[in-house]
Amino acid sequence: MKLVILDTNAYRRLYNGDSELLEVVESCERVLMSPIVLGELLAGYKKGNKEKENLRWLKRFMDSVSVELAVIGEETARSYAQIKVGLEKKGKPIPTNDMWIAAQAMENGAVLISNDQHFKEIDGLRIWEGV
Repeated sequence: MKLVILDTNAYRRLYNGDSELLEVVESCERVLMSPIVLGELLAGYKKGNKEKENLRWLKRFMDSVSVELAVIGEETARSYAQIKVGLEKKGKPIPTNDMWIAAQAMENGAVLISNDQHFKEIDGLRIWEGV
């Protein structure tokens, strides 16, 4: 894979030292971090008791050459709308943040890495099957 985007649970797996996932991420040309995931992580850090340690690790990760913050723009909004309507028609809603993350993956042609099975309901979304 050349390009991946991480869901929050995938980032946590990296943080916890998942060697299989680390190998995949290190082999990618680019790793996207969604601002949505970043927000979820930062909110979790504020509630926990290791905020400074978590922030240091996140900064090192974000400063990696292959990691870049994905942009949320008009095309992301169009992808989000398509995903939301498609899931509503199926009667298979998923969390709003996950629809935004999926929209960013689709917009960028990235493979999504997540443990969440509900992403499989999104037509056209490429998901890493190694989870």
